[in-house]
Amino acid sequence: MAAGVLFVHNNFPAQFRDLSEGLVARGVPCFAIGFEHSPGVPGVSLVRYRLPRGTGKDVFPLAIRAEADLLRGRSALDGARWLKEQGHDPQLIVGHPGWGETSLLSHVFPQAKQVLFSEFYYHGRDSDIDFDPEFWNGDDEALIRGKAKNAVMAMALAEAEVIVAPTAFQASRLPPAFHARTRVIHEGIDVEAIRPGPAEPFQLADGRVLTPGAPVITHINNNMEPMRGLHSFARALPRLLAKVPDAQVVIIGEEKTRGYGADAPGGQTWKQAIFAPLEPQLDLARVHFLGKVPHARMLAALRLSTAHVYYSYPFVLSWSIVEAMASGCYVIGSDTAPVRDAIVDGVNGRLLPFFDVDALSDALIAACRAPEASAPLRAAARETAVAKFSRAGGRAAWFDLMAQLGLQIPAI
Repeated sequence: MAAGVLFVHNNFPAQFRDLSEGLVARGVPCFAIGFEHSPGVPGVSLVRYRLPRGTGKDVFPLAIRAEADLLRGRSALDGARWLKEQGHDPQLIVGHPGWGETSLLSHVFPQAKQVLFSEFYYHGRDSDIDFDPEFWNGDDEALIRGKAKNAVMAMALAEAEVIVAPTAFQASRLPPAFHARTRVIHEGIDVEAIRPGPAEPFQLADGRVLTPGAPVITHINNNMEPMRGLHSFARALPRLLAKVPDAQVVIIGEEKTRGYGADAPGGQTWKQAIFAPLEPQLDLARVHFLGKVPHARMLAALRLSTAHVYYSYPFVLSWSIVEAMASGCYVIGSDTAPVRDAIVDGVNGRLLPFFDVDALSDALIAACRAPEASAPLRAAARETAVAKFSRAGGRAAWFDLMAQLGLQIPAI
């Protein structure tokens, strides 16, 4: 029977794209299980599953996530059985346990060693849920629901030979019982393709053009939400725009009612809820909401950036900050645990208290008035991205781990 690697991800390939492509290029048999919308990877046989139904109406509220995860786990099990019938018997299972698909696979492939990617282990207290007093009302049930989201994921992680977390902070969120089996490997970005380069004129939707050399502040917030500091950023803008009359602000992200965190109040989008109260103080002609943009356009905005703002609750570290660093941006980040895994204050960027709007305004004004002062921090950010977050480094670490687990990976 064909050995090799079985990848499991709700949206395969996601974080496993480079790893699966690298193995296929070296002749390692690879196959995968993913939900019906999974795009797949050339050379990887992909089984897409569908759910037989949604969660039941009368399920105990704390068990809703567990039931949904087990529905996905049961459907993935059927996919695994089909793969076994086709002659596949993986040596390794590399999966994301966050949606339940890996939870039952040992029933079909009991001999396979599992390496599970722990993107985020949920907590109740002292977590993203209760971090921001403005948007958390002290609801104790919300904390309990947060912990309950781990039920099936914990079951899956308990069977893993090795657990991989992308950053030290994300690894630290795992229960102590899992720490000895956990390794930190960031999947990495292509630091050869994403690198500093000359800024070019940047045309906006209304035909106006942002010219290189003018002060431009960038902010990437995929779901336009407080979890990535949209409110702190927005509230720093009135004073920035008043003090720096030629400053321009570029914001990239989709306007949504909900992102990773809670719903916006009153059926609004978070953009509406946060920016509407500020409109009397803002020169909106200089605040440009680009929405979701192609990756190349995002990188072009970063190359134009005088300062890039990245804030985050205690949550997953975004790829966008790493790409900003690789682009040689001057990153102004929040002094929160996930950001401290990338930025050291005063060395390769700045770290500011998440809720101190005045501190952020001051930093942005200073960046615009003396852009040359950030040159050493920009260079150090690029060096950090290459050293800690390169795709080649992540792939090499994964290959080394898989080889330790017995997988033969031929050289190209």
